[in-house]
Amino acid sequence: MDIKEKIEEAVSKISKDKSLQEQFQKDPVKTVEGVLGIDLPDDVSEKVVAGVKAKLTGDKLSGAASKLKGLF
Repeated sequence: MDIKEKIEEAVSKISKDKSLQEQFQKDPVKTVEGVLGIDLPDDVSEKVVAGVKAKLTGDKLSGAASKLKGLF
């Protein structure tokens, strides 16, 4: 299983859907498994969830940074 691929797939789907974003905040493992349609082993699900959180947070930060650059 390619963990990076699964992270990208989950980020793509979650970032486009507000209700999935809210679900992800409440129960990230269940949300990721639901989005991917597979039951992940515990050690893999922790890595995927951590990767998804990092990507989602990074995307928000880069968007905010771009807006700030426009102010100056």
